[in-house]
Amino acid sequence: MAAVLLGVSGGIAAYKAAALCSLLVKKGHDVQVLMTEHATRFIQPLTFQALSKRTVVTDTFAEPNPAEIAHIALADWADVYVIAPATANVLAKLALGLADDMVTTTALACRAPLVVAPAMNVHMWTHPVVQGHVQALQQRGVVVVQPGSGPLACGYVGEGRLAEPEEIAAAVEALWQRPRDMAGLRVLVTAGPTIEEIDPVRYLSNASSGKMGYALARAAVRRGAQVSLVSGPTALPPVTGAELVAVRSTEEMLQAVLARAEAADVVIGAAAPVDFRPLHRLPHKWKKQDGPPQLELVPTPDVLAMAAARRRPGQIWVGFAAETQDALRHGWDKLTRKGLDMVVVNNVSEPGAGFAVDTNRVVLLTRDGGEQALPLLSKDAVAERILDAVQALRGTLPAPGGGQTSVGAGG
Repeated sequence: MAAVLLGVSGGIAAYKAAALCSLLVKKGHDVQVLMTEHATRFIQPLTFQALSKRTVVTDTFAEPNPAEIAHIALADWADVYVIAPATANVLAKLALGLADDMVTTTALACRAPLVVAPAMNVHMWTHPVVQGHVQALQQRGVVVVQPGSGPLACGYVGEGRLAEPEEIAAAVEALWQRPRDMAGLRVLVTAGPTIEEIDPVRYLSNASSGKMGYALARAAVRRGAQVSLVSGPTALPPVTGAELVAVRSTEEMLQAVLARAEAADVVIGAAAPVDFRPLHRLPHKWKKQDGPPQLELVPTPDVLAMAAARRRPGQIWVGFAAETQDALRHGWDKLTRKGLDMVVVNNVSEPGAGFAVDTNRVVLLTRDGGEQALPLLSKDAVAERILDAVQALRGTLPAPGGGQTSVGAGG
């Protein structure tokens, strides 16, 4: 089984780290616990020692084996490193490369996959600086297990609760078992909304944040793929290791996809292009005193349908159906009507499954009649499950020759 480093930092949620340690040990993993000094104020190292059957490391300068440097040896030993809870302070250190305790020093030396599970007050969690650090870590391939929402130790109610040990353990095991099964594949991902201008200062768009598409791009990069990301306007940082192609309108997205799809092995269209645009763009800002403008709308190009019309033998096409009612019925209809191999369905009106949040709850519909409902997961975890399903579909294709896979439109 896996060699797991468990870093524990100083927050009240440190008590949950003991349950996580116990769960990982029960699953057969070899767990070595590291603690910050502040973490020892909340829970004793002896607790983790009893659970892991290993001496807990708390002091950067304690070097029990003169033949090695402890934090380097531990970093080399690990298959996966998980930090739970990760406080705002630890997230900042990890994002900036600071190393002043055993948890962060080992993290900087460790080349194993890193999982962080933040826990803090809701206002701290939503602070732009903290969110910036989280995005920086995700951009570098760190898996962030999003905190839950509910009563917090400080008395507030909101996001900031440490994720449950079972969810964190699942993220650890997914990382350890993650294949680089897309090495050599070329993957094209679309993400985010498009914008259709009414006049120079107003436009039609939608609530898509691009988070699902960016998570898919990150996951494909981690699995060894060569990734191009065609993105509408978002507030997200670029995905390290992926080519970024910025577009604005639906027509621009269509042309970018058509220009690249032929060379791609995998096309993932997680974007949510606008369905209608004004027939005529007003040349100047419409003044309020002139009354409501009379807008005639016309359909925009269907990026997924027009790209899929050019599919080659051996390709796999997957679409997203972001719905608010009768989601499964609309998903099956899209799969049949557009000749797709898989549709990822989600009801964006459900809590935790909308466009701007970091989680999603989806159902995977496949051409063979399969219907796989996933629980509420982080979008990074959902992305991995989608790519697992795509790879399973690719495994059913005749070999060799084809092998192009495509996926289309989500939040």
